[in-house]
Amino acid sequence: MSDSITFGDRQDKKAVEEKPVFAPKFDENGLIPCVAMDAQTKEPLMLAYMNEQSLKMTLEIGEVVYYSRSRQEIWHKGATSGHTQKVVEIRTDCDQDAVIVYVDQQGAGACHTGRNSCFYRKVDLTAGKDPAGLAFTEELTFDPDAVYKK
Repeated sequence: MSDSITFGDRQDKKAVEEKPVFAPKFDENGLIPCVAMDAQTKEPLMLAYMNEQSLKMTLEIGEVVYYSRSRQEIWHKGATSGHTQKVVEIRTDCDQDAVIVYVDQQGAGACHTGRNSCFYRKVDLTAGKDPAGLAFTEELTFDPDAVYKK
């Protein structure tokens, strides 16, 4: 990874909110939430986290790189499945403590369950409330067992 990518200073709140300098705020665990969205449809694909290294790698290679909280390691999306996410645009919110990455999703889908999106269910507002129900919004787009050799 190149050391040429740096982030701005966060000392001045007004500068963080108004200056054209990327100064991401990582949480106490060194992470920032990242929503990946389809660049064409604007549909959400997944929510994951980045640390400073993975965010810099994303900027450098033009494909999304996350930090896996469960595995405690850098996770280049699609390294196993081939379902990479090409960066189209990255946005940050007003206080720069979250990012949205608009991507060109490569391959059959973003979700390890075999679907295009990790958001493949919606809360069923017409179902019972004890417990609240879910309804599926999309079908499988690939066989996860075959892709991940489970």
